[in-house]
Amino acid sequence: MAKQPPKQRATYRLSGHSIEGDKRTTPIRGDLADIKLAGKLFAPHYAVPMLRTGIAPVTEIHAEPHLSSMPVSALMHGEEFAVLDVAGEWAWGYCLHDDYLGYLRFADLGDDFTATHVVSAPATLLVATPSIKAPVLARYPMGAQIVCGEASECGKFLACEGGWIPRVHLSEPGKVEGSPADLAEKLVGVPYSWGGRSGDALDCSGLVQLVFGLKGIKAPRDADMQQSGFGEALGADEKLQRGDLVFFPGHVGIMADESNLIHANGAAMAVSVEPLADATARFAEHDEPVLARKRVAL
Repeated sequence: MAKQPPKQRATYRLSGHSIEGDKRTTPIRGDLADIKLAGKLFAPHYAVPMLRTGIAPVTEIHAEPHLSSMPVSALMHGEEFAVLDVAGEWAWGYCLHDDYLGYLRFADLGDDFTATHVVSAPATLLVATPSIKAPVLARYPMGAQIVCGEASECGKFLACEGGWIPRVHLSEPGKVEGSPADLAEKLVGVPYSWGGRSGDALDCSGLVQLVFGLKGIKAPRDADMQQSGFGEALGADEKLQRGDLVFFPGHVGIMADESNLIHANGAAMAVSVEPLADATARFAEHDEPVLARKRVAL
């Protein structure tokens, strides 16, 4: 009997234009991608996101699924997270407000809810009874979104999260008073932390994202993203004014006035206000210490 030739196996080839995206915000890794990328980017498997909501006051988002991994951002109470994969105690996915990818602990996520208020003070305390002498149950930083119910008899507290929060620390979404610069000044002294974007800890771009977000203006997560896609560039002859953004290599700050900068920085290891000239001098080794100056319409 004549030997049969080996059976040809079917082969597949991707052709056409391949879309490349920012690795920080394009939901794909070696084994998995968001279903919205099917037909655009190849992955062995595609997943339909499972929408969950942050239930811890703040949850760190990490570059890798372990606590010793570098934090890259943070999810605040009430913010939504699209889960693409869960392995052990860790979930991989992205924040819905800015598409930023990372890993967080799945236990810090819960069912979706519609917040009635947002913390507009640098931080607030959840207390057991509507009294200044009540035991503290939890702390929520600026930016946390909360579901609140009735007011206390004295009118100074709102029922929230199984306890009470001082009414003066809360605002209705979209009704936060003050400008982004006003809100940034409230945060002077808050510790600097890479990946921080809440009233408990901030990095430079996290400060910008937080204070503009409280005014209903969405900013990208990182400084380079904000430089390229947030606000309008100022002309070389235009004077800086309160609320303008100044970009340096890997850094960003908000102008307090024509000559002073509010920024979360590693020099002070906190949010501080200092002369723009002093901040600029730290980047003197770069050919262009100031990369851009931008203004955001409010």
